[in-house]
Amino acid sequence: MGKKKEKLKFGEIYRKYGIVLILIILFIASAFINSNFLKPQNLINILKQISVVTIIACGEIMLIVSGMIDLSAGLLCTTAMCLSAGVLAATGSVPLAIIVGIVVGVIVGWVNGFLITYFKLQPFIATLAMTYVLKGIVQLYTNGQSIGGVDKIRFVGQGTILAIPVPVLIMFVIVIIITILMKQTKFGTCIYAIGGSEKAAIASGINTNRVKRIIFTLSGALTGLAGVVLMGRLMAGMPSVGDGYEFDAITAVIVGGTSFLGGIGTVPGALIGSIIVGLINNILNLLHVSTQYQLIVKGVLIAGAVIIDIKTKENKKSK
Repeated sequence: MGKKKEKLKFGEIYRKYGIVLILIILFIASAFINSNFLKPQNLINILKQISVVTIIACGEIMLIVSGMIDLSAGLLCTTAMCLSAGVLAATGSVPLAIIVGIVVGVIVGWVNGFLITYFKLQPFIATLAMTYVLKGIVQLYTNGQSIGGVDKIRFVGQGTILAIPVPVLIMFVIVIIITILMKQTKFGTCIYAIGGSEKAAIASGINTNRVKRIIFTLSGALTGLAGVVLMGRLMAGMPSVGDGYEFDAITAVIVGGTSFLGGIGTVPGALIGSIIVGLINNILNLLHVSTQYQLIVKGVLIAGAVIIDIKTKENKKSK
């Protein structure tokens, strides 16, 4: 029995130290593979490229830890970007455009939460349906054309403060806020409780439906903000961009050690997961590897992380 206690399971090692070790190994390997990797501009570009997905991932992790998921996040990002771009082009008001993007996210997030808690739809079904609704809204609003005339938003997506890109600063601020929310507040405790056992959470007096609606609303707000940042980066509202971002965000969350079965996960882990995915994409781009192969790598990453998660749960149950 002593040997069994001393012998750590691979899954447990992965949860405690693996994600950091993978990041370090991947960073070193990338530096050896391509001489351009360590150039400051390239490293800054990696952080800029993951900023939008990481902001979305901060909302997605609250959902996944609580045992839910949002498949509409990518199209919500696109919708918020395009509607915000339309308002900015029409009014020239950057604050109003930012507010519109976030409000769009809040509304869609609340509707997702309402469908799930009031009509008892599975999150997968409710958010999948919302994906199609949002795709239709975007196409109707833009007629499939990009929206220009948004130069005033450039600072949000391309500006710098103390040589640090604004999207990267926004990303880190959001990471810090959601980390505190999940680890230092009663609301965060409720998120983990629902993901661990919803029945036990209800028995302990937690209004699970209310918490779920709040989680979806907050997640939607973050995704709306991500849409605004994306508009600033692209300098346009593009209806063809953003679809699929939800899978990049989910990949970052799962690779970062969050349990797909709920109850386990950290925001810093999701950030590291996002950086790992960003590093892999970057080195594959530097090596001129096609997008098709990059998609295969992402699929393998998700499958591997979920397998480790399931095996870890099985090992704990068997003890």
